[in-house]
Amino acid sequence: MNKGFRQLLVFVTAAAAVFAASAPSADEDHAEAARELARNAMIVDTHIDAPYRIKMRWEDLSARTENGEFDWVRAREGGLDTPFLVVYTPPRTEEEGTSFQVANTLFDHIEALAGRAPEKFVLVRTAAEAEQAFKDGRIGLAIGMENGSPLEGKLENVAYFKERGASYMSLAHGKANHLSDSSYDEERRWNGLSDFGKQVIAEMNRVGMMVDLSHLSDEAAWDALNLSQAPVIASHSSARHFTPGFERNISDELIKAVADGGGVIQINFGSSFIKQEAQQWFDDMGTAREAWMEQNGIDEHDPRRWEFSGLYREDHPFPYADLDDVVAHFKYVIDLVGVEHVGIGSDFDGVGDSLPEGLKDVSGYPNLIERLLALGLSEDEVKSIMGGNLLRVWRQAGAFAKKAAAAE
Repeated sequence: MNKGFRQLLVFVTAAAAVFAASAPSADEDHAEAARELARNAMIVDTHIDAPYRIKMRWEDLSARTENGEFDWVRAREGGLDTPFLVVYTPPRTEEEGTSFQVANTLFDHIEALAGRAPEKFVLVRTAAEAEQAFKDGRIGLAIGMENGSPLEGKLENVAYFKERGASYMSLAHGKANHLSDSSYDEERRWNGLSDFGKQVIAEMNRVGMMVDLSHLSDEAAWDALNLSQAPVIASHSSARHFTPGFERNISDELIKAVADGGGVIQINFGSSFIKQEAQQWFDDMGTAREAWMEQNGIDEHDPRRWEFSGLYREDHPFPYADLDDVVAHFKYVIDLVGVEHVGIGSDFDGVGDSLPEGLKDVSGYPNLIERLLALGLSEDEVKSIMGGNLLRVWRQAGAFAKKAAAAE
């Protein structure tokens, strides 16, 4: 080997080493692509409980807040474009006769948020309005109703709340009500939906409100699926495959039926929805709390009841899910029914201190996108998960209502 060739070989080898050291890794490529996608694609999250959070403790969500998981600043950091802010009506309000009032108060909070910061937020009632808000550079505040109790047995209230801005509704929450049985309630008052609940499904279709299966018992979910003439959603439920026996999550059979009807499963980020160990922790904590309450003469309305969880954590560390656990749910639904039937329903501000590292608030969506890209999904497929699939169902609900109106 002559001296000149040897010097050239040394130079090429050194240059290759420098290039290899400076070239981005596959992980870095995914991270940058994720940040870019979060900036430029529509992200739609169908379940954020901020309205009830600020009802209990007011903060200005148009600025960065000290508490909670949603505000304008962090939403912009994470690329969130269309949060569905949730009108959550606690089950006890049905017995108290205050459901309608509580729901309207929360609608007022959402309207006030948009009214105070119109350069940042705008109310959106349709997929088209959400897309226009995205083009205008504003966050479109959509609204979902969690619990049908505010209807108070009046079918005309479906149209009333649709006019107020509700784009979806789940008929029950943690207890059976006058519309439906609940996945959390051992009492099965109706063995599915009540007669009124069945009428409500038809009326939701008529006015273009998406039907939400989250929180319903399996029997009620099947009733809703069989009755709805438009695709349905599960606004914040994960795959029951990973949490056997947890009815609040969606079974394989229901996932397939939702997909067959063109609907979407919106994955909940709470650790107890994602990981069996976290679900078991809550079961064990609940059993221990009941025993502690009985021993200390504390009833379910005593505020000290809610302090027990923190005390229990001191001796029983909470088994948080991680990003890989969350992505496993997306992959499971994709493998079962296809990428076009899954989306995000984080339950931010609704699941307390149980969120995975990397998804602690609305700034974390790029972390999820990065993991989805690492699965080998294309950018178009990830865009459909992050918002496109839900937008399709939202449009279909509106299209069915227009068709129904034209036929009248």
